[in-house]
Amino acid sequence: MVKEQDSNEQSLKNENNEPPIFERKTAKFEGFDTRFTQPTKDFSKQFYHVYLCRLEELKKLIIPKATKIWGDDVKIVTLAELENYDNEKCIIIGTLFKHQIWKPSILRELSEDTQETSDRSEKHEDYCSDKDTAYLEDEMLRIKIIGDNVDLKKVVTGVVCGLLGKKLDDGTFEVEDWCFPGCPTKKPTPTTPVSDGKLLLLSGLDLANKSNNPMLLDLLIEWITGMAGTTNTQQDVSSIVNILIAGNSVKSSSSDHDNIQGLMSSKAIKTQDTQEISSAIKKLDKLLSELLDYSSVILMPGEHDPTNLMLPQRPIHRFVLKNSYKYDNYKGVGNPWIGNIGNRIIAGTSGQPIDDIIKVTGDKSTSTIEWMEKTLEWRQYCPTAPDTLPSYPYNGNDLFIMQECPDIYFVGNADKFDTKLWKGEDGQTVRIICIPKFSTTNTAVLIDLKSLEVTPMYFGTS
Repeated sequence: MVKEQDSNEQSLKNENNEPPIFERKTAKFEGFDTRFTQPTKDFSKQFYHVYLCRLEELKKLIIPKATKIWGDDVKIVTLAELENYDNEKCIIIGTLFKHQIWKPSILRELSEDTQETSDRSEKHEDYCSDKDTAYLEDEMLRIKIIGDNVDLKKVVTGVVCGLLGKKLDDGTFEVEDWCFPGCPTKKPTPTTPVSDGKLLLLSGLDLANKSNNPMLLDLLIEWITGMAGTTNTQQDVSSIVNILIAGNSVKSSSSDHDNIQGLMSSKAIKTQDTQEISSAIKKLDKLLSELLDYSSVILMPGEHDPTNLMLPQRPIHRFVLKNSYKYDNYKGVGNPWIGNIGNRIIAGTSGQPIDDIIKVTGDKSTSTIEWMEKTLEWRQYCPTAPDTLPSYPYNGNDLFIMQECPDIYFVGNADKFDTKLWKGEDGQTVRIICIPKFSTTNTAVLIDLKSLEVTPMYFGTS
């Protein structure tokens, strides 16, 4: 069925009554690729150095902020000095730690290998239990924190904060109020204005999943390339200056072999997985090539894509996507990623940090958007790394500390689309976006770089 053209479409035609040709808009691109790059591969260091670097850098930011909030008359003391301040109001600064018996533990897994299968078949959606306890630790000591203002569902290991309260006779610290580093302040407005154009955000293509409807992906490609839609739609699509794909393009989940009985059966499953991944990689390479003929593409890896597991993840290797890497407008980047598109600072992850925060807290009532807001206040992209989120053992500095306030802050592989224009206490404005899994929602996200207006694009059959 051909849709009747409206008067606006007719006006777009030239004097020969031929459809117009729209030029794809372009925008400046700069990837801050070294921001999350580890200078050396030294695995001899312990993770203690990560927390030490994190606390050292963020403590400098919390001290003046805590003094401003709670006054100069309240002393800031270390945990070692706290024994001299029994039942006296004071401020302590450190890193939160939540003791949880269900957190991943290699020692527990090794001990469970000697138990019966039925004893270790119990699975947990999160790491929480009734025995969880919260602590604050600095460079030397650790103290248990308690009180009505300590909600275990809001305590996240790895977050650096300041606490106002007092040490009780039983050796615990009763919390009265909290203070976090806060989001970095915005840099001065650049002399070059923000570019006209739009950014298309995709995530969770999951090309290895055979249950996905390939027609919906074809419709997405046709829409992006201007092969589908009305003349007005094609004109609008021509404003897309870049396409960012945020992780899990090959797979969105890992196979579970826990209940597989027999070595041959397990090998057969793994062989099948390898074949599915190989096929999905070829599909991804073909998909990217089709898109790159019409637009620039930024590809981030995800948890289940063929690259390293530990954060920061490296770009998918150039030999895996042989055809795509031939294009100058293809950018294979890591995860997390931050860069400049059209004079907008854009940063985000493929979803692992927020997923892990939810496992640590067990709080399903707090939305993904709300957790993203909190990471801005914490000034941390991946607060639970390296405790429960695998990451490299940095020893010089913590690369996951936010160094600048992004204009657009995204997280990929969300269960549903969501967005919010976040306002910081220092006047910062950040467009926060949850990019939904395309494989389950058939939804992409279009954002106008200049206005920061967001439009979800649904490619469904109804």
